[in-house]
Amino acid sequence: MAAISDPIADMLTRIRNANKARIDFVDMPNSKMKREIAKILLEKGFIKNFEVTDESSNSNLRVHLKFDRNKKGIIKGIKRISKPGLRIYAKNSEIPRVLGGLGTVVVSTSKGIIAGDEAKKSGLGGEIICYIW
Repeated sequence: MAAISDPIADMLTRIRNANKARIDFVDMPNSKMKREIAKILLEKGFIKNFEVTDESSNSNLRVHLKFDRNKKGIIKGIKRISKPGLRIYAKNSEIPRVLGGLGTVVVSTSKGIIAGDEAKKSGLGGEIICYIW
């Protein structure tokens, strides 16, 4: 398998594609950062659950997607903001709101990866990882 230059963009793309295809869950290579992003998606109600499936040395992260009654994905959009070639940072006062507060910003701060609203409350700025709505 080819090396992935941006594992977070790969994660978001896998979730976006599985959501469009109405697949119940999606697997991806596991990492601490991906688990933290999945935790925020779970807390904000965008996914049903996530788990780490351990198959010998290479563990996978399995994200269970959430759908409404009409089998439409709860996640309407997911967008990578800060990329390896162009990092985007914001002070706590500059953390954007997604769709007037209906979406969520994922921010990498000195205290770890947290949702944008929590970063604002804590007075923390950081790297804007992605938007989810």
